[in-house]
Amino acid sequence: MSSSILYDAPGPKAKRLSRIISIIGIVLILALVAWIITALAAPRVSINGNVQPSLLDASRWDIFSDVQLWLGILRGVQATLAMFVAGAIGALIIGVLFCFGRISATKWIRVPVSILLEFFRGIPVLLLMLFTLLVFSTGSYWAGVVGLAVYNGAIIGEALRAGVNSLPKGQRESGLAIGLTPLQTRFKIEFPQAFRQMLPIIIAQLVVLLKDTSLAYVISYPELLRYVMTYLVNFYGESYRFSLFVIVLAIYLGINLLLSWIARIVARRTAAGRKKKGRPTTVGEPVLLYPDAGGSGSGGGAIL
Repeated sequence: MSSSILYDAPGPKAKRLSRIISIIGIVLILALVAWIITALAAPRVSINGNVQPSLLDASRWDIFSDVQLWLGILRGVQATLAMFVAGAIGALIIGVLFCFGRISATKWIRVPVSILLEFFRGIPVLLLMLFTLLVFSTGSYWAGVVGLAVYNGAIIGEALRAGVNSLPKGQRESGLAIGLTPLQTRFKIEFPQAFRQMLPIIIAQLVVLLKDTSLAYVISYPELLRYVMTYLVNFYGESYRFSLFVIVLAIYLGINLLLSWIARIVARRTAAGRKKKGRPTTVGEPVLLYPDAGGSGSGGGAIL
């Protein structure tokens, strides 16, 4: 019986060292938490020397019983989700186009698309937003959508290309052998498998896209961060800035954790689906592309 051992079992000294490091780490974390709580609970001194209540004082949190405040926060969330949904749809479409351009057999398509993809991947999202706003005068909403869609579409396109390239060559050869054109083979055989395989990575990139919507703050789009930290702070007063910031942080964290949870579920189901289908087909093995090609109930199929 052969086994692979990546490391030796820890001995008494290693266990003692690991226990000491763990205790030190816990103590440092507790010290950091205590320092943060102490700093928040300390009275605040303004620039002109006036002493104000601490950030944890009840007077800084009394506005959250106001229904109009939550309606304003809801408007900010709606604006953020509106940009996220449009940007996500655009990123998926652009990602598919980039993917097919990068894997094209035609050099005159593949090379320009590769240059564009690397260019957009190397440009910060905020610069893409500002470029769209200043050059095309699209308004803050569409400038944010275009910037998010183009940048994240480039990332998704590379992920899809990696998924297509990871498929066995027999998949493409089988499609061509039964009379499909190269483009039909990409769409009907290769791309669905690559998309399913890379779906967890794509969802993870959409989480990044959602967080990047906060960059639209700079181009004056009233997304959640700008609406709360500018409009609501101006209305309720500077003393509530930290309280409102905590609410924004909690909302972003909740939405991102929800998307991350969905990504983990998709990853598990995708992995389970691949296990049920068995090991991947390799070159030279028969491929059953259309199980029902002989008619319903006939048990026939197109086998290569």
